[in-house]
Amino acid sequence: MTDGTSGWRADRRAVLLGGAAALLTAAGGWPAQAQQVAETEVDKLKPGQFAWFPDRAPEGFVAIIVSLPDQRCYVYRNGVRIGVSTVSTGREGHETPVGVFVILEKDVDHHSSLYNDASMPYTEMLTWSGVALHAGGLPGYPSSHGCVHLPLDFAKLLFSITHYGTPVIIADSHSEPVDVLHPGLVLPADATAAIAKADPKNSNGTPDTEAAPDPAQDAVTMIVSQADMALTVLKDSAVAFTAPVTIRDPQTPLGNVVYVLKNVGGEVSWTALSFEGYGATGGKAAAAIDRVTVAASANQQLAKLLVPGSTLFVTELSAKPDTRSDKDFVILSQAAN
Repeated sequence: MTDGTSGWRADRRAVLLGGAAALLTAAGGWPAQAQQVAETEVDKLKPGQFAWFPDRAPEGFVAIIVSLPDQRCYVYRNGVRIGVSTVSTGREGHETPVGVFVILEKDVDHHSSLYNDASMPYTEMLTWSGVALHAGGLPGYPSSHGCVHLPLDFAKLLFSITHYGTPVIIADSHSEPVDVLHPGLVLPADATAAIAKADPKNSNGTPDTEAAPDPAQDAVTMIVSQADMALTVLKDSAVAFTAPVTIRDPQTPLGNVVYVLKNVGGEVSWTALSFEGYGATGGKAAAAIDRVTVAASANQQLAKLLVPGSTLFVTELSAKPDTRSDKDFVILSQAAN
């Protein structure tokens, strides 16, 4: 059971951005959210508090980590942490699932279809069955029906910088992201060619913003499974293609690592985030991607699909269809037993 968004409707209520907050205050909803705190106070965040420093990385691709043990949400842009917030995740019997998700839908003024039409401002759907990020109660411990509750002001800020396809990792533990220069699956020349089309120029050398790909539309998700020795590439929730992989030192587990492809000033690299979940440990970010290779034909297919914002999930677990759902759990639904 989740916070009641089964039966999700694609049509979105047309309301002013501040309307949800005003209604909650008037209705005597959860307590007023504490304001953001200084960087020096991040480690001492109290329920409802958050830190937000977007100027550290004004542009680039966003990745979100929710750490269940810490009851924290960490926001990274181009690998730089720009936000930290307290959260409240699923209570006993309604645990928030661990895994790698992407944002499927966004709704400023969503309401629960199961819990008395409860207001869920700034909802960002992670599964079609109802797991979402949204503003909600923050008592200082897990209390939700499966969603990730955020402070209202933080939920609004987060909503403003994400798009459909933004990766969200819900983890048993949290680790800082690192930059990995090795292109991994694609050869350096292929990687450069793939990203070149993501940074088109006008005849006068200025950026051609109209021709640039939209990450929400064009980014792909790639899964490398050590258990299956296979690569699966997903685009628009459908399988674009699959290919066998070769993993150096196959007896050593890869662990779990998520990589987000970025292009900063023409330099192509991955931002890597290791995490624990499903009984698999966090992988070694630089080592995991370097151990994986695919055939030249698969490289060529990837070179046609890769754009900044594309996500690569490397795991030692199985990623066959029975462990992955096309709608609910976008990448992995559960560990293979």
